[in-house]
Amino acid sequence: MAKMAGEASVLDDREHALDLFRQMALIRRFEERTEEQYTRARIGGYCHLAIGEEASSVGSIDALVDGDALYASYRDHGTALAVGSPAAAVMAELFGKESGVARGRGGSMHLLDVERHFYGGWGIVGAHLPIATGTALAMVYRDLPFAVLCQFGDGAVATGSFHEALNLAAVWDLPIVFQVINNQYGMGTSVDQSNAEPELWKRAASYRMHGEQVDGNDVLAVREAADRLLRQAREERRPSLLETITYRHRGHSVADAGKVYRTAEEVRSWRERDPITRYGLLLGERGIASAADLDGIWQDVSAQVKDAIDKAVAAAAPGRDSLYEHLYGDPAHEEQFSRMQAGAPFGERGGEQTWQT
Repeated sequence: MAKMAGEASVLDDREHALDLFRQMALIRRFEERTEEQYTRARIGGYCHLAIGEEASSVGSIDALVDGDALYASYRDHGTALAVGSPAAAVMAELFGKESGVARGRGGSMHLLDVERHFYGGWGIVGAHLPIATGTALAMVYRDLPFAVLCQFGDGAVATGSFHEALNLAAVWDLPIVFQVINNQYGMGTSVDQSNAEPELWKRAASYRMHGEQVDGNDVLAVREAADRLLRQAREERRPSLLETITYRHRGHSVADAGKVYRTAEEVRSWRERDPITRYGLLLGERGIASAADLDGIWQDVSAQVKDAIDKAVAAAAPGRDSLYEHLYGDPAHEEQFSRMQAGAPFGERGGEQTWQT
């Protein structure tokens, strides 16, 4: 998951600097191909892309250390990839296959990787904030020297769970960094329209916790802020609110063209600040990577994503008899659910209708 905190500047380590570019490039290519697969009806349910937001996700996740915990909202493809989940397993999950990170039971909105301490992927806006706060409380109870990074969108700031989570984190001095990834819109409503105070980081003052805002399209700025605040959480048991300003190039979901509530000029102006292009130019200016080096990375991640799609297509779907596996901790769940026919309406058994019309 991440490099150890306290290392020298990222740009002083060529391998680390290139790894950040590779992660962002992988996420971008993965999501572009995901959109394509969705339109081919290979991916069911909802599908929310974070194209344009790569630096906000990669920069903060790179600051985590082994033992830290990570929570995210349903716009979570890049989160899973940044934490180190194999692209093939993430794509298989989108396809609903048994080889997926959630055994095909979670889909696009509910990715997770327990081995890497990534606990979702939550479909209900703001629902994971109290749970992430509870994880931070557990770390204090167990005297663990780690912290929690909780990522969510600007829309979650308007939920009651946002207030409850930040209030308790401040009252109990919990080791957690709340990261609001402000991509300018909650579905089709702009932050300016839905928030009396559109600078969301200022809400930290209501809970007497530290808050700050950084350029979410600058991967190094995001990493510096996240690293500093996560250190503060681990070492001083102090929570904080970090707002990263970014922009989603696509609509709210694949079903939303995103053209009704924003202008083409606005989208174009943000595309000119593309976080991957911007970081690639910086690597070139510093002599860290040539255009050929970066082209090679793009080719590598494109091949990786193609392989992930091929494996997802070929993978087996979960068997119907395994519908309730991996869901319940009760060891008697098999007996309890053996009386239920998968997908059978009430009153039906073995395909025979026992009800009367």
